[in-house]
Amino acid sequence: MGGTVGKKVVVVCGPTASGKTRLAVKLARALNAEIINADSMQVYRGMDIGTAKPTPEERGGIPHHLLDVVEPDQEFNAAIYRSMALQAAADISSRGRSCLVVGGTGLYIKSLLQGLFDCSPTDERLRESLRRECEALGPRMLHDRLRQVDPESAERIHPNDRVRIIRSLEIFHLTGRPASELMKAHGFREKTLSALKLGVKRERKELYGRIEARSIAMVEAGLVQETEKLLRKGYSPNLKPMRAIGYRHMVAYLRGEWSMEEAIVNLQRDTRRYAKRQLTWFNADPEIEWVAPGDFDVILKRVRKFFSQEDCL
Repeated sequence: MGGTVGKKVVVVCGPTASGKTRLAVKLARALNAEIINADSMQVYRGMDIGTAKPTPEERGGIPHHLLDVVEPDQEFNAAIYRSMALQAAADISSRGRSCLVVGGTGLYIKSLLQGLFDCSPTDERLRESLRRECEALGPRMLHDRLRQVDPESAERIHPNDRVRIIRSLEIFHLTGRPASELMKAHGFREKTLSALKLGVKRERKELYGRIEARSIAMVEAGLVQETEKLLRKGYSPNLKPMRAIGYRHMVAYLRGEWSMEEAIVNLQRDTRRYAKRQLTWFNADPEIEWVAPGDFDVILKRVRKFFSQEDCL
């Protein structure tokens, strides 16, 4: 692979529960590669079960980077991710090893490969006003407002994602233009790495079956206890990571708002919806080559060919 390794990465992406980790570990073992996490939830310490963070056994001795790098109440975003991931990629390259970027957070992958757009100035007073409004009316009310002014962003952002809803509304109020329009204008043109993007594809029925089984397995593995432990440590249920899929469902159960059966059904439903949004994001990227996880020999051959080609950046 020689001198081409440093500027090249192979991305293994796709919806939740599609089997990205297992495929990536198998590839890494065959390629003498290391893995950079590209899941926005797996960066948090103490959030293991609900994020489907690979266990030490699942990692199979392959070095994984950007797992457990911040506490749940610490700031983390795509810009911080990009900085840390570029540093990790450079470190991996300096040791002559190949680099795999693995996860389902499309924005993090895009920021790493193509940079971030310089959106608009911030206005803390406006943001605080929107936060108070969100607390009073609920995030779905603000999400409906976002849908009126920026339907494209609203489609991409979950109705419970307070941080991104507020930020998108802030951008619109400050610039008079939708955030989605500004992102398109930027075009993410700051290409710093050459990437082969592989999307893990499963039939929808199979994927949903895996999601439903994994939701039950998470609860059986101790998701309730993990959530309780985070709450005991003083992490507010309103923190962004605590509002994520899995944790907000267990918080509702612990508060007596749902029975365990209701919590699991809602967890399964919301995870299916999340997978659908991930697929919408990835399907919009024409550079992604979709692969069946069982076709390992074909995938390995494709990856080896990519790493052996001359760098064209």
